[in-house]
Amino acid sequence: MSATNFDFLYDESEDTITRFVCFVGETLQRFDLAITSTNRFFGKKLVIDIQSGRSAIIGPDDLEDTGYLEHIFKLEEDQAEELRTFLIEVVGMVQFTDI
Repeated sequence: MSATNFDFLYDESEDTITRFVCFVGETLQRFDLAITSTNRFFGKKLVIDIQSGRSAIIGPDDLEDTGYLEHIFKLEEDQAEELRTFLIEVVGMVQFTDI
């Protein structure tokens, strides 16, 4: 199959900023994360758990959603709370870039 057979909805390149961070909290859960900032996703961050390959587009509203991190990253409640505490500092307020 050739790429000319695909019906592309978009095909764009963009310079992004990616932060790689690894930390261990009180639960001894190790978090290896890649956090990408981009002009897409309405100001939210692309957060990738490098060990599991799970990823999510996360903004402040998602961090307030009970059970969201537990579900997406398959974490226990106390582990998700550690991740949430870290991501609150990283994600910050959503800034709309397309207005």
